[in-house]
Amino acid sequence: MKEDERIRNDIQEEIAWDPRVKTTDIGVTVKNGAVRLTGTVSSYAERYAAETAARRVKGVHAVAEDIEVHLTSDDTETDETIAERISNMLEWNMIVPDPDIIAEVREGYVSLTGEVDWNFERETLKNQIIHMRGVKGVDNRITLRKKASTPEVSERDIKYKITRALHRSAELEKANIDIAVDGDKVTITGEVKAPYEKALIADAAWSAPGVMHVVEKLRVH
Repeated sequence: MKEDERIRNDIQEEIAWDPRVKTTDIGVTVKNGAVRLTGTVSSYAERYAAETAARRVKGVHAVAEDIEVHLTSDDTETDETIAERISNMLEWNMIVPDPDIIAEVREGYVSLTGEVDWNFERETLKNQIIHMRGVKGVDNRITLRKKASTPEVSERDIKYKITRALHRSAELEKANIDIAVDGDKVTITGEVKAPYEKALIADAAWSAPGVMHVVEKLRVH
């Protein structure tokens, strides 16, 4: 069996295995490890889950996602209702206290702007909105806040902390990674075995104190 055919079959099985993906109307094509997903789903959360499932499969180098979201009549909400729910979520959120965020909703598509202190806060807000009824897509443009009270961290310390974090991970300890630090910007190059490892490494870089920008240039081999 050709490698691309094996990857396609594995992705189809992985998507079918994921209980968050309820539809069977997702097409999968693979060429040299590059995956394209097509079809329709009934929510943006389902679309996101299908893409995540594909990225978990061994041998996948990249995923192009062309799945369309067709909301059912029961799941359709007005932009005003979605905006109100996001406002309530921001007000009561315990993980991201007092977020300085603006959410604009247009035809079910949400655009987020503003500032938070940590990247995980930015991702948390996005993931919570992904699973709201009526949302068709999320454009996350939230940036990190540069705090005047934050002590300066040397480039050497930043690189050391990221390297130690990678070594603590059983999945990444043998990864062939190079970390370059320029001020508060971290550039990561090297090779990984699967796309999901890119996210793990980027998360480790974002978690280092003093990091404001992460450029991920990892290759899947």
